[in-house]
Amino acid sequence: MQYKNLGRSGLKVSQLSYGAWVSFGNQLDVKEAKSLLQCCRDHGVNFFDNAEVYANGRAEEIMGQAIRELGWKRSDLVISTKIFWGGPGPNDKGLSRKHIIEGTKASLKRLDMDYVDIIYCHRPDTATPIEETVRAMNHVIDQGWAFYWGTSEWSAQQITEAWAVANRLDLVGPVVEQPEYNLLARHKVEVEFLPLYNNYGIGLTTWSPLASGVLTGKYSKGEIPSDSRFALENYKNLAQRSLVDETLRKVKGLKPIADELGVPMSQLAIAWCAANPNVSSVITGATKESQVQENMKAVDVIPLLTPDVLEKIEAVVQSKPKRADSYR
Repeated sequence: MQYKNLGRSGLKVSQLSYGAWVSFGNQLDVKEAKSLLQCCRDHGVNFFDNAEVYANGRAEEIMGQAIRELGWKRSDLVISTKIFWGGPGPNDKGLSRKHIIEGTKASLKRLDMDYVDIIYCHRPDTATPIEETVRAMNHVIDQGWAFYWGTSEWSAQQITEAWAVANRLDLVGPVVEQPEYNLLARHKVEVEFLPLYNNYGIGLTTWSPLASGVLTGKYSKGEIPSDSRFALENYKNLAQRSLVDETLRKVKGLKPIADELGVPMSQLAIAWCAANPNVSSVITGATKESQVQENMKAVDVIPLLTPDVLEKIEAVVQSKPKRADSYR
């Protein structure tokens, strides 16, 4: 496992990481979580991602209890959580100073930790001034409840505004963004965010490298494995949007490339994301130890992605976004 700096910060995160989205609390409890987390650690993972909204807070409780029972040294770990959707009340969501502070305290209580390493604004909040959010995030850092702060699914313009506020007020700006990034979703990472890497040293911890499992090749038209994410009731709509003919055709076209390299399609897709130099860590998901073990072998596939192989992949997916003149 390689460890990369989180953007321009001094924090080192494993090139592949593990996220609790979907699995913890919805599919797995503490016992299964412990075996998955231990399997990740055995493969060199030090970065684990969570959010207050995952399983309505249960995901944080499970992760915290599992880590406590495993007896891990806290300083060996990089733990992140995300604040935005904390409950049904009018002040239980968004990025107001009130919710950021109360939400962070509630997350730490559920995790049973004194601090998280990274805290993210889980979405942009157009109803709250960015200055209020930047000041509140700096308060969280000043209190020692988090060491770094970042954004998730923000636009380049919103991140630029946050940095303008931080620079004007001599505060800490966001060091990391957490966008979706995979062979089927590329525009933000490869075009929109280009100015951010140089201007602010933004790092990326990307999610959904397998496009919710689509890029594993396990789905076909009308066939959804019973133990898969798309079989869950609240993911039926996503399944309908994802499993369209054009996408399934592209996935099928990737199979010969993976076969030629002698690797599963899942490893090819994860390695492709991790090979982007602007990506600090790729957040993987898994509900079984065997999936963790397979995902982690993707680090061995990264060196196999020669320019020739990348060209073959591009010829199949044809998803490379067009760059605007202003970003050249």
